[in-house]
This record gives sequence, structure tokens and C-alpha cells, in this order.
Amino acid sequence: MKTHCFGKPTTGLWIILLLFCLTQHPAYGTEPVATPDRDACLFKVSMAGYSFKEFDLDASLKMLKRMDVHYLCIKDFHLPLNSSDDQIAAFHAKLAAAEVTGYAVGPIYMKTQKEVDDAFEYARRVGVKLIVGVPDHELLPYIDQKVKEYDFHYAIHIHGPDIALYPDAADVIAHVKDLDPRIGMCLDIGHDARAGHDPVKDLKRFHKRIFDIHIKNVTAASKAGTTCEMGRGIIDIPAFVRMLRKVKYAGACSLEFEKDMKDPLAGLAESIGYFRGVIDASK
Repeated sequence: MKTHCFGKPTTGLWIILLLFCLTQHPAYGTEPVATPDRDACLFKVSMAGYSFKEFDLDASLKMLKRMDVHYLCIKDFHLPLNSSDDQIAAFHAKLAAAEVTGYAVGPIYMKTQKEVDDAFEYARRVGVKLIVGVPDHELLPYIDQKVKEYDFHYAIHIHGPDIALYPDAADVIAHVKDLDPRIGMCLDIGHDARAGHDPVKDLKRFHKRIFDIHIKNVTAASKAGTTCEMGRGIIDIPAFVRMLRKVKYAGACSLEFEKDMKDPLAGLAESIGYFRGVIDASK
């Protein structure tokens, strides 16, 4: 049996490693779907819902099945923030039938306290304990209160040089370092690189505040850089995977593929396959 872990474990060790993955990181606050998970590693190979911006949930789940990916960060175009309890139950039923677990929600943009309230209540009703968010700076003290109230983790998504809010990992840390330790970041390695930073070094420096990761590669370490397949860009993905192991990151690595978004399957599959190959090679 081949696994994407540290070696070729016995069945008993495989089970122990899988249980470790599902219990050690705050993103996994809900009961996961029982799946034949091929990625029984310290971290989980997952998908960012934004990758499926042009597709409905059924089509998205079919692509996940073809790639053998079992974890999804839920975007609100698949499950709107104002969804009823019945709609949320039906959504989870579809995921369960496809052997997929929704492990977090977001990114969700927040410009008012009401939008913060709505996002936290949405996550509670969806049944996850991790929000990937993009809050205006003045809302951070209020988010600090909400994190304490709900006992959630809050991961601020970085956006590189495209918008002023949170361009890179260091900027997020500068804004949250004095807040509740459950407030940190979603490290988007492509945007971090486009902002002129080294995602490998930032993972090492800030790993205690990294609660989610968007994996991708980009064509240049500048605003002109665009998303490309994982094995073709300027980010040293093998070095990044080695650092994931070194810092014992135990959350999700979700592919966010922003190329060919109306016909993404080939690029998605190539990227997932490459990432899993790097995981194998880093044993």
C-alpha cells in the first residue's frame, strides 16, 4: 500500500496517522466524512472552493472525485451566508455522498460588525470552527471578541499586491500579534510570493499563526505574476513541503487555482498530482 506520508506504515499506524490529522488542528472541529483518504499525512491535501467559481456544487464535487480530493473550503457561492438550516443539511448530504468534508468557510470579506456577526453565525450553523476572512483593519478588535465568544479560529487571507488589505504574511502578523492567538492567517503562497516574500521562510517564521494554506504557483515574484500549474512556477514547492513537515503543520493545504477557471480540470489535476508527487518524494 502506498501512502503520502513518512513511509509505508502498517494498517494500524495508518489509522493512527489519520486520526492525528483529523484531531490535531483547529480547522477540524466537525466530524469528518469517513473516506478512503489517500492523503494520510500530517497535513491534508484539499481544495479551495474559489477554484470552482464558475461551477455549481454538483460539477465541483465531480471534479473533486476525479482528483480523489476529500476536503473543501466552502465558498458562499456554493452555500450562501443566508442559507436555511434545511439548505445547509442538504449541502452536507451532497458532500457526504461525494465523500467530501467541508473543513472551513471562506474567504469572507467583512466591512461591518454585522458582516462579522453574520460570518461567525454562518460558520456555527455550517458546523465548522475555522473562518477564512478578509476583515477591514478597524474590525480586528471586534473579531478578537467573537473568536473568544465562539472558540473559533480565524485565518486572514493574504492577497499580494492586488489590494491594500493584508498583502503578505508579515503584514497579517503585524496586525494580529497582540490579539487572541486563534487569530492568524491563511497563507496564500502565490500571493505571498507576488508581494516579494518567500513563502518557505514565512511558513517557518509564522507557522504558529497559520491555520490554513492556499497552495498554488505563480509565474513571477511581482504583481505581474499569474497563477500557473504547481510544478511550473517560481515557488520552490519541494522546499515548501519540507518546511511543512519541519514545522509539523497539521492543517489543510488547499489548491486555489486561478487559471483557466472556466475549464480548470486539467490544471487542477496536474497541480494536485504534482503536489502529491512532491509529498511522496519528501519522505
